[in-house]
Amino acid sequence: MAFNSLHFLIFFSVVALAYFSLPHRHRWVLLLGASYYFYMSWKAEYAVLLLFSTAVPWAAALAMDRTDSRGARRLLLGLGIAVGLGLLSAFKYLNFVSDSLRVILAAWSISLDLPYLRVLLPVGISFYTFHTLSYIIDVYRGQLRPERHFGIFAAGVAFFPPLVAGPIERPRNLLPQFRTPHRPDERRIADGLWFMLWGFFLKIVIADRLAGYVDAVYNDAAGFSGLPLLAATYLYSYQIYCDFAGYSLIAIGAARVLGFSLMENFRRPYSAASAAEFWRRWHISLSSWLRDYLYIPLGGNRRGTGRRCLNLFVVFFICGLWHGAGWTFITWGVLHSLYLIGGVVTGPLRAKAAGRLGLSRLPRLHGALKVLITFHLATFAWIFFRANTMDDAVHVATHLFSWRTPLFSDFPPVFSNPADLGIALGAILVMEAVHFLQEKGMLREMLAGKPLWITWAASYGAVFAILLFGVFRKTPFIYFQF
Repeated sequence: MAFNSLHFLIFFSVVALAYFSLPHRHRWVLLLGASYYFYMSWKAEYAVLLLFSTAVPWAAALAMDRTDSRGARRLLLGLGIAVGLGLLSAFKYLNFVSDSLRVILAAWSISLDLPYLRVLLPVGISFYTFHTLSYIIDVYRGQLRPERHFGIFAAGVAFFPPLVAGPIERPRNLLPQFRTPHRPDERRIADGLWFMLWGFFLKIVIADRLAGYVDAVYNDAAGFSGLPLLAATYLYSYQIYCDFAGYSLIAIGAARVLGFSLMENFRRPYSAASAAEFWRRWHISLSSWLRDYLYIPLGGNRRGTGRRCLNLFVVFFICGLWHGAGWTFITWGVLHSLYLIGGVVTGPLRAKAAGRLGLSRLPRLHGALKVLITFHLATFAWIFFRANTMDDAVHVATHLFSWRTPLFSDFPPVFSNPADLGIALGAILVMEAVHFLQEKGMLREMLAGKPLWITWAASYGAVFAILLFGVFRKTPFIYFQF
Protein backbone atom coordinates (compact mmCIF):
# COMPACT_ATOMS: atom_id res chain seq x y z
CA MET A 1 0.00 0.00 0.00
CA ALA A 2 1.77 3.11 -1.22
CA PHE A 3 1.34 6.46 0.51
CA ASN A 4 0.43 8.04 -2.84
CA SER A 5 -2.71 5.94 -3.30
CA LEU A 6 -6.41 6.25 -2.50
CA HIS A 7 -6.08 2.97 -0.61
CA PHE A 8 -3.74 4.57 1.90
CA LEU A 9 -5.86 7.69 2.35
CA ILE A 10 -8.90 5.55 3.20
CA PHE A 11 -6.81 3.24 5.39
CA PHE A 12 -5.23 6.10 7.34
CA SER A 13 -8.54 7.90 7.85
CA VAL A 14 -10.15 4.75 9.27
CA VAL A 15 -7.15 4.01 11.52
CA ALA A 16 -7.01 7.58 12.87
CA LEU A 17 -10.73 7.66 13.66
CA ALA A 18 -10.63 4.20 15.27
CA TYR A 19 -7.47 5.07 17.22
CA PHE A 20 -9.03 8.01 19.04
CA SER A 21 -12.29 6.11 19.57
CA LEU A 22 -10.57 3.31 21.50
CA PRO A 23 -9.42 3.41 25.13
CA HIS A 24 -5.66 3.92 25.41
CA ARG A 25 -5.01 0.38 26.72
CA HIS A 26 -6.37 -1.16 23.48
CA ARG A 27 -4.76 1.16 20.95
CA TRP A 28 -1.59 -0.89 20.55
CA VAL A 29 -3.77 -3.76 19.27
CA LEU A 30 -5.24 -1.51 16.58
CA LEU A 31 -1.82 -0.19 15.54
CA LEU A 32 -0.32 -3.68 15.45
CA GLY A 33 -3.15 -5.04 13.30
CA ALA A 34 -3.21 -1.97 11.04
CA SER A 35 0.58 -2.05 10.59
CA TYR A 36 0.59 -5.72 9.61
CA TYR A 37 -2.31 -5.12 7.21
CA PHE A 38 -0.33 -2.22 5.72
CA TYR A 39 2.74 -4.44 5.30
CA MET A 40 0.83 -7.45 4.00
CA SER A 41 -0.78 -5.35 1.27
CA TRP A 42 2.50 -5.78 -0.68
CA LYS A 43 3.06 -9.50 -0.08
CA ALA A 44 1.28 -11.29 2.74
CA GLU A 45 3.91 -14.02 3.15
CA TYR A 46 6.57 -11.55 4.25
CA ALA A 47 4.61 -10.81 7.40
CA VAL A 48 6.09 -14.07 8.72
CA LEU A 49 9.59 -12.68 8.11
CA LEU A 50 8.68 -9.43 9.88
CA LEU A 51 7.27 -11.37 12.85
CA PHE A 52 10.37 -13.57 13.10
CA SER A 53 12.64 -10.50 12.85
CA THR A 54 10.65 -9.03 15.74
CA ALA A 55 10.47 -12.09 18.00
CA VAL A 56 14.19 -12.97 18.04
CA PRO A 57 15.58 -9.59 19.25
CA TRP A 58 12.70 -9.25 21.72
CA ALA A 59 13.44 -12.66 23.27
CA ALA A 60 17.21 -12.11 23.16
CA ALA A 61 16.88 -8.73 24.92
CA LEU A 62 14.74 -10.25 27.68
CA ALA A 63 17.20 -13.08 28.19
CA MET A 64 20.05 -10.54 28.22
CA ASP A 65 18.29 -8.63 31.01
CA ARG A 66 18.02 -11.77 33.16
CA THR A 67 21.73 -12.54 33.25
CA ASP A 68 24.77 -10.77 34.64
CA SER A 69 27.19 -12.94 32.71
CA ARG A 70 29.15 -10.80 30.26
CA GLY A 71 29.78 -13.82 28.04
CA ALA A 72 26.10 -14.77 27.92
CA ARG A 73 25.09 -11.19 27.13
CA ARG A 74 27.61 -11.05 24.30
CA LEU A 75 26.33 -14.37 22.96
CA LEU A 76 22.73 -13.10 22.99
CA LEU A 77 23.79 -9.85 21.34
CA GLY A 78 25.61 -11.83 18.65
CA LEU A 79 22.54 -14.00 18.13
CA GLY A 80 20.26 -10.99 17.66
CA ILE A 81 22.67 -9.29 15.26
CA ALA A 82 23.35 -12.52 13.35
CA VAL A 83 19.65 -13.18 12.77
CA GLY A 84 18.96 -9.63 11.62
CA LEU A 85 21.97 -9.34 9.33
CA GLY A 86 21.61 -12.96 8.21
CA LEU A 87 18.07 -12.46 6.93
CA LEU A 88 19.01 -9.14 5.33
CA SER A 89 22.03 -10.71 3.64
CA ALA A 90 20.12 -13.75 2.40
CA PHE A 91 17.32 -11.76 0.80
CA LYS A 92 19.28 -8.73 -0.37
CA TYR A 93 22.89 -9.77 -1.01
CA LEU A 94 23.02 -13.50 -1.76
CA ASN A 95 22.29 -13.07 -5.47
CA PHE A 96 24.71 -10.14 -5.74
CA VAL A 97 27.53 -12.17 -4.17
CA SER A 98 26.72 -15.18 -6.36
CA ASP A 99 26.69 -13.08 -9.54
CA SER A 100 29.96 -11.35 -8.61
CA LEU A 101 31.70 -14.65 -7.83
CA ARG A 102 30.37 -16.17 -11.05
CA VAL A 103 31.93 -13.32 -13.08
CA ILE A 104 35.26 -13.64 -11.24
CA LEU A 105 35.38 -17.43 -11.65
CA ALA A 106 34.37 -17.19 -15.31
CA ALA A 107 37.45 -15.01 -15.92
CA TRP A 108 39.49 -18.03 -14.76
CA SER A 109 37.40 -20.40 -16.88
CA ILE A 110 35.86 -21.93 -13.76
CA SER A 111 32.20 -22.88 -13.79
CA LEU A 112 30.51 -23.31 -10.41
CA ASP A 113 26.88 -23.76 -9.46
CA LEU A 114 26.26 -21.06 -6.86
CA PRO A 115 23.08 -20.53 -4.80
CA TYR A 116 20.50 -18.10 -6.20
CA LEU A 117 17.36 -16.89 -4.43
CA ARG A 118 14.45 -16.28 -6.81
CA VAL A 119 12.21 -14.21 -4.56
CA LEU A 120 11.26 -10.56 -4.37
CA LEU A 121 13.15 -8.41 -1.88
CA PRO A 122 10.88 -7.96 1.18
CA VAL A 123 9.84 -4.33 1.21
CA GLY A 124 11.34 -2.30 4.07
CA ILE A 125 13.67 -5.08 5.29
CA SER A 126 16.70 -2.75 5.44
CA PHE A 127 14.78 -0.27 7.57
CA TYR A 128 13.19 -2.57 10.13
CA THR A 129 16.41 -4.61 10.41
CA PHE A 130 18.32 -1.50 11.48
CA HIS A 131 15.46 -0.66 13.86
CA THR A 132 15.71 -4.03 15.64
CA LEU A 133 19.53 -3.96 15.62
CA SER A 134 19.55 -0.62 17.41
CA TYR A 135 17.11 -2.05 19.98
CA ILE A 136 19.21 -5.04 20.96
CA ILE A 137 22.46 -3.02 20.91
CA ASP A 138 20.91 -0.35 23.17
CA VAL A 139 19.71 -3.03 25.60
CA TYR A 140 23.20 -4.57 25.63
CA ARG A 141 24.77 -1.17 26.31
CA GLY A 142 22.34 -0.52 29.16
CA GLN A 143 20.86 2.50 27.37
CA LEU A 144 17.38 0.95 27.16
CA ARG A 145 15.35 -1.36 29.36
CA PRO A 146 13.90 -4.27 27.37
CA GLU A 147 10.23 -4.02 26.46
CA ARG A 148 8.45 -6.91 28.20
CA HIS A 149 5.16 -6.54 26.36
CA PHE A 150 5.61 -8.38 23.06
CA GLY A 151 2.55 -6.76 21.48
CA ILE A 152 3.81 -3.23 22.12
CA PHE A 153 7.30 -4.14 20.90
CA ALA A 154 5.86 -5.73 17.75
CA ALA A 155 3.69 -2.66 17.16
CA GLY A 156 6.79 -0.47 17.51
CA VAL A 157 8.80 -2.49 14.98
CA ALA A 158 5.91 -2.66 12.50
CA PHE A 159 4.55 0.88 13.11
CA PHE A 160 3.26 1.63 9.62
CA PRO A 161 4.27 5.28 9.01
CA PRO A 162 8.08 4.68 9.06
CA LEU A 163 7.99 0.91 8.39
CA VAL A 164 8.80 0.77 4.68
CA ALA A 165 11.21 3.69 4.11
CA GLY A 166 11.92 5.33 7.44
CA PRO A 167 12.82 7.45 9.24
CA ILE A 168 14.79 4.74 11.06
CA GLU A 169 13.39 5.64 14.46
CA ARG A 170 15.28 4.70 17.62
CA PRO A 171 13.33 2.25 19.82
CA ARG A 172 14.25 4.21 22.93
CA ASN A 173 12.34 7.15 21.47
CA LEU A 174 9.45 5.30 19.85
CA LEU A 175 8.52 2.50 22.26
CA PRO A 176 7.72 4.74 25.28
CA GLN A 177 5.26 6.65 23.11
CA PHE A 178 3.04 3.57 22.84
CA ARG A 179 2.50 3.79 26.60
CA THR A 180 1.66 7.51 26.54
CA PRO A 181 -2.05 8.38 26.21
CA HIS A 182 -2.63 10.54 23.13
CA ARG A 183 -5.66 12.79 23.07
CA PRO A 184 -7.03 14.41 19.90
CA ASP A 185 -5.34 17.80 19.62
CA GLU A 186 -6.50 20.10 16.84
CA ARG A 187 -3.20 21.95 16.54
CA ARG A 188 -1.15 18.74 16.45
CA ILE A 189 -3.50 17.14 13.92
CA ALA A 190 -3.37 20.27 11.74
CA ASP A 191 0.45 20.22 11.89
CA GLY A 192 0.52 16.51 11.03
CA LEU A 193 -1.78 16.97 8.06
CA TRP A 194 0.35 19.88 6.87
CA PHE A 195 3.46 17.67 6.97
CA MET A 196 1.60 15.05 4.96
CA LEU A 197 0.35 17.55 2.39
CA TRP A 198 3.81 19.05 1.96
CA GLY A 199 5.17 15.53 1.50
CA PHE A 200 2.52 14.78 -1.14
CA PHE A 201 3.40 18.06 -2.89
CA LEU A 202 7.10 17.11 -3.05
CA LYS A 203 6.31 13.60 -4.29
CA ILE A 204 3.38 14.07 -6.65
CA VAL A 205 3.99 17.57 -8.03
CA ILE A 206 7.80 17.57 -8.24
CA ALA A 207 9.34 14.08 -7.98
CA ASP A 208 6.82 12.21 -10.13
CA ARG A 209 6.85 14.96 -12.77
CA LEU A 210 10.65 14.91 -12.94
CA ALA A 211 10.67 11.10 -13.11
CA GLY A 212 9.44 11.14 -16.71
CA TYR A 213 12.37 13.28 -17.85
CA VAL A 214 14.98 11.40 -15.84
CA ASP A 215 13.75 7.95 -16.86
CA ALA A 216 13.63 8.86 -20.54
CA VAL A 217 17.38 9.56 -20.48
CA TYR A 218 18.75 7.17 -17.85
CA ASN A 219 16.82 4.14 -19.12
CA ASP A 220 18.67 4.60 -22.43
CA ALA A 221 21.81 6.27 -21.12
CA ALA A 222 24.11 4.97 -23.88
CA GLY A 223 21.95 6.71 -26.49
CA PHE A 224 22.60 10.21 -25.13
CA SER A 225 25.48 12.57 -24.46
CA GLY A 226 26.01 16.15 -23.41
CA LEU A 227 23.01 18.29 -22.52
CA PRO A 228 20.40 15.50 -22.13
CA LEU A 229 22.65 13.68 -19.64
CA LEU A 230 23.48 16.89 -17.84
CA ALA A 231 19.83 17.97 -17.60
CA ALA A 232 18.63 14.55 -16.44
CA THR A 233 21.37 14.38 -13.79
CA TYR A 234 20.47 17.78 -12.35
CA LEU A 235 16.78 16.88 -12.40
CA TYR A 236 17.48 13.59 -10.65
CA SER A 237 19.12 15.44 -7.76
CA TYR A 238 15.78 17.08 -7.10
CA GLN A 239 13.70 14.03 -7.97
CA ILE A 240 15.36 11.80 -5.37
CA TYR A 241 15.30 14.51 -2.73
CA CYS A 242 11.61 15.32 -3.25
CA ASP A 243 10.72 11.63 -3.49
CA PHE A 244 12.49 10.54 -0.32
CA ALA A 245 11.91 13.69 1.72
CA GLY A 246 8.27 13.53 0.63
CA TYR A 247 7.94 10.00 2.00
CA SER A 248 9.59 10.99 5.28
CA LEU A 249 7.28 14.00 5.70
CA ILE A 250 4.18 11.89 5.06
CA ALA A 251 5.40 9.34 7.61
CA ILE A 252 6.23 12.02 10.19
CA GLY A 253 2.90 13.75 9.58
CA ALA A 254 0.82 10.56 9.82
CA ALA A 255 2.54 9.64 13.08
CA ARG A 256 1.99 13.15 14.43
CA VAL A 257 -1.74 12.99 13.72
CA LEU A 258 -1.85 9.89 15.94
CA GLY A 259 0.22 11.64 18.63
CA PHE A 260 3.66 10.13 17.88
CA SER A 261 6.85 12.12 17.28
CA LEU A 262 9.34 10.79 14.72
CA MET A 263 12.80 12.22 14.12
CA GLU A 264 13.52 14.74 11.37
CA ASN A 265 15.05 13.03 8.34
CA PHE A 266 16.00 15.92 6.02
CA ARG A 267 17.14 19.46 6.70
CA ARG A 268 17.61 21.27 3.36
CA PRO A 269 20.61 19.12 2.36
CA TYR A 270 21.47 21.01 -0.82
CA SER A 271 22.34 24.08 1.26
CA ALA A 272 25.21 22.15 2.89
CA ALA A 273 28.64 23.77 2.61
CA SER A 274 30.63 20.51 2.91
CA ALA A 275 30.22 16.78 2.43
CA ALA A 276 30.18 16.31 6.21
CA GLU A 277 27.40 18.87 6.56
CA PHE A 278 25.50 17.23 3.70
CA TRP A 279 25.33 14.02 5.72
CA ARG A 280 24.13 15.95 8.77
CA ARG A 281 21.22 17.11 6.63
CA TRP A 282 20.53 14.14 4.30
CA HIS A 283 18.79 10.95 5.54
CA ILE A 284 19.58 11.99 9.09
CA SER A 285 18.11 8.85 10.66
CA LEU A 286 20.52 6.64 8.64
CA SER A 287 23.61 8.84 8.95
CA SER A 288 23.15 9.19 12.72
CA TRP A 289 22.53 5.40 12.97
CA LEU A 290 25.79 4.68 11.12
CA ARG A 291 27.60 7.20 13.33
CA ASP A 292 26.33 5.75 16.62
CA TYR A 293 26.43 2.04 15.83
CA LEU A 294 29.33 1.76 13.38
CA TYR A 295 31.59 4.81 13.09
CA ILE A 296 32.03 5.51 16.81
CA PRO A 297 32.51 1.80 17.76
CA LEU A 298 35.17 1.59 15.03
CA GLY A 299 37.03 4.39 16.78
CA GLY A 300 35.48 7.43 15.12
CA ASN A 301 37.99 10.27 14.95
CA ARG A 302 39.72 9.38 18.23
CA ARG A 303 42.63 7.36 16.81
CA GLY A 304 44.36 9.73 14.44
CA THR A 305 43.73 10.94 10.91
CA GLY A 306 44.65 7.68 9.19
CA ARG A 307 42.26 5.59 11.26
CA ARG A 308 39.55 8.25 10.90
CA CYS A 309 39.84 8.09 7.11
CA LEU A 310 39.70 4.29 7.16
CA ASN A 311 36.61 4.40 9.37
CA LEU A 312 34.90 6.82 6.98
CA PHE A 313 35.68 4.54 4.05
CA VAL A 314 34.29 1.47 5.82
CA VAL A 315 31.13 3.27 6.99
CA PHE A 316 30.27 4.67 3.58
CA PHE A 317 31.14 1.45 1.78
CA ILE A 318 28.53 -0.18 4.02
CA CYS A 319 26.20 2.78 3.49
CA GLY A 320 26.34 2.19 -0.26
CA LEU A 321 25.84 -1.54 0.16
CA TRP A 322 22.89 -0.92 2.51
CA HIS A 323 21.18 1.06 -0.24
CA GLY A 324 21.45 -1.66 -2.83
CA ALA A 325 23.17 -4.89 -3.79
CA GLY A 326 25.10 -3.55 -6.76
CA TRP A 327 28.40 -1.97 -7.70
CA THR A 328 26.65 1.28 -8.64
CA PHE A 329 25.48 1.77 -5.05
CA ILE A 330 28.85 0.74 -3.64
CA THR A 331 30.56 3.25 -5.94
CA TRP A 332 28.16 5.94 -4.76
CA GLY A 333 29.02 5.17 -1.15
CA VAL A 334 32.76 5.08 -1.85
CA LEU A 335 32.54 8.45 -3.65
CA HIS A 336 30.98 10.01 -0.56
CA SER A 337 33.69 8.45 1.61
CA LEU A 338 36.31 10.07 -0.64
CA TYR A 339 34.53 13.41 -0.37
CA LEU A 340 34.62 13.16 3.42
CA ILE A 341 38.22 11.93 3.53
CA GLY A 342 39.20 14.73 1.16
CA GLY A 343 37.53 17.21 3.48
CA VAL A 344 39.53 15.92 6.44
CA VAL A 345 42.89 15.78 4.64
CA THR A 346 42.67 19.04 2.70
CA GLY A 347 41.08 21.19 5.43
CA PRO A 348 44.22 23.26 6.30
CA LEU A 349 45.18 23.57 2.62
CA ARG A 350 41.72 24.85 1.65
CA ALA A 351 41.72 27.35 4.51
CA LYS A 352 45.14 28.67 3.38
CA ALA A 353 43.98 28.90 -0.26
CA ALA A 354 40.83 30.78 0.77
CA GLY A 355 42.96 33.27 2.68
CA ARG A 356 45.30 33.88 -0.26
CA LEU A 357 42.36 34.36 -2.64
CA GLY A 358 40.74 36.80 -0.25
CA LEU A 359 37.65 34.64 0.22
CA SER A 360 38.02 34.75 4.01
CA ARG A 361 37.18 38.46 3.79
CA LEU A 362 34.07 37.67 1.75
CA PRO A 363 32.27 35.11 3.93
CA ARG A 364 29.00 35.16 1.97
CA LEU A 365 30.71 34.57 -1.37
CA HIS A 366 32.95 31.93 0.20
CA GLY A 367 29.93 30.18 1.74
CA ALA A 368 28.01 30.29 -1.55
CA LEU A 369 30.96 28.75 -3.41
CA LYS A 370 31.23 25.94 -0.87
CA VAL A 371 27.49 25.22 -1.17
CA LEU A 372 27.75 25.20 -4.98
CA ILE A 373 30.72 22.81 -4.94
CA THR A 374 29.07 20.49 -2.40
CA PHE A 375 25.86 20.36 -4.45
CA HIS A 376 27.78 19.40 -7.59
CA LEU A 377 29.77 16.72 -5.77
CA ALA A 378 26.53 15.20 -4.49
CA THR A 379 24.94 15.51 -7.95
CA PHE A 380 27.88 13.75 -9.61
CA ALA A 381 27.60 10.90 -7.10
CA TRP A 382 23.87 10.56 -7.88
CA ILE A 383 24.85 9.38 -11.38
CA PHE A 384 26.00 6.06 -9.92
CA PHE A 385 22.99 5.86 -7.61
CA ARG A 386 20.51 6.27 -10.48
CA ALA A 387 22.22 4.41 -13.32
CA ASN A 388 20.78 0.98 -14.12
CA THR A 389 24.22 -0.56 -14.64
CA MET A 390 27.84 0.33 -14.00
CA ASP A 391 28.39 0.67 -17.77
CA ASP A 392 25.57 3.22 -17.93
CA ALA A 393 27.04 5.14 -15.00
CA VAL A 394 30.49 5.31 -16.59
CA HIS A 395 28.95 6.44 -19.89
CA VAL A 396 27.00 9.24 -18.21
CA ALA A 397 29.99 10.37 -16.13
CA THR A 398 32.28 10.48 -19.17
CA HIS A 399 29.83 12.02 -21.67
CA LEU A 400 28.31 14.88 -19.66
CA PHE A 401 30.24 17.41 -21.73
CA SER A 402 30.35 15.61 -25.07
CA TRP A 403 28.44 18.28 -26.99
CA ARG A 404 26.81 17.60 -30.31
CA THR A 405 25.44 20.09 -32.80
CA PRO A 406 22.78 21.28 -32.86
CA LEU A 407 22.83 21.24 -29.06
CA PHE A 408 19.15 20.46 -28.50
CA SER A 409 18.74 17.79 -31.18
CA ASP A 410 19.40 14.83 -28.85
CA PHE A 411 16.73 15.45 -26.22
CA PRO A 412 14.09 12.69 -25.96
CA PRO A 413 10.50 13.61 -26.94
CA VAL A 414 9.40 14.03 -23.31
CA PHE A 415 11.54 17.21 -23.16
CA SER A 416 9.46 18.75 -25.97
CA ASN A 417 6.82 19.91 -23.45
CA PRO A 418 8.35 23.04 -21.88
CA ALA A 419 5.17 23.92 -19.98
CA ASP A 420 5.23 20.61 -18.14
CA LEU A 421 8.89 21.06 -17.22
CA GLY A 422 8.16 24.65 -16.25
CA ILE A 423 5.61 23.47 -13.69
CA ALA A 424 8.24 21.23 -12.09
CA LEU A 425 10.88 23.97 -12.03
CA GLY A 426 8.35 26.46 -10.63
CA ALA A 427 7.40 23.98 -7.91
CA ILE A 428 11.10 23.54 -7.05
CA LEU A 429 11.39 27.32 -6.62
CA VAL A 430 8.37 27.28 -4.31
CA MET A 431 9.95 24.44 -2.33
CA GLU A 432 13.27 26.25 -1.99
CA ALA A 433 11.51 29.44 -0.87
CA VAL A 434 9.58 27.53 1.81
CA HIS A 435 12.73 25.75 2.96
CA PHE A 436 14.64 29.04 3.14
CA LEU A 437 11.90 30.62 5.27
CA GLN A 438 11.84 27.53 7.51
CA GLU A 439 15.59 27.49 8.03
CA LYS A 440 15.72 31.19 8.86
CA GLY A 441 12.82 30.81 11.30
CA MET A 442 10.83 33.37 9.33
CA LEU A 443 8.00 30.95 8.58
CA ARG A 444 7.44 30.28 12.29
CA GLU A 445 7.41 34.02 12.96
CA MET A 446 4.90 34.58 10.17
CA LEU A 447 2.55 31.92 11.59
CA ALA A 448 3.19 32.48 15.32
CA GLY A 449 0.06 33.48 17.16
CA LYS A 450 -2.04 33.35 14.00
CA PRO A 451 -5.52 31.74 14.17
CA LEU A 452 -5.75 28.06 13.33
CA TRP A 453 -7.84 28.82 10.23
CA ILE A 454 -4.71 30.25 8.56
CA THR A 455 -3.00 26.84 8.86
CA TRP A 456 -6.10 25.15 7.46
CA ALA A 457 -6.25 27.70 4.61
CA ALA A 458 -2.62 26.91 3.72
CA SER A 459 -3.52 23.21 3.79
CA TYR A 460 -6.44 23.73 1.40
CA GLY A 461 -4.10 25.69 -0.87
CA ALA A 462 -1.66 22.76 -0.87
CA VAL A 463 -4.49 20.33 -1.70
CA PHE A 464 -5.54 22.54 -4.61
CA ALA A 465 -1.96 22.75 -5.92
CA ILE A 466 -1.56 18.96 -5.71
CA LEU A 467 -4.84 18.32 -7.54
CA LEU A 468 -4.07 20.91 -10.20
CA PHE A 469 -0.39 20.20 -10.84
CA GLY A 470 0.11 16.66 -9.53
CA VAL A 471 1.07 13.63 -11.60
CA PHE A 472 -1.16 10.75 -10.56
CA ARG A 473 0.66 7.73 -11.99
CA LYS A 474 1.17 6.00 -8.62
CA THR A 475 4.92 6.08 -9.22
CA PRO A 476 6.58 3.96 -6.49
CA PHE A 477 8.77 5.76 -3.97
CA ILE A 478 12.43 5.33 -4.89
CA TYR A 479 13.44 4.03 -1.47
CA PHE A 480 10.92 1.17 -1.59
CA GLN A 481 13.57 -0.86 -3.42
CA PHE A 482 15.91 -0.65 -0.41
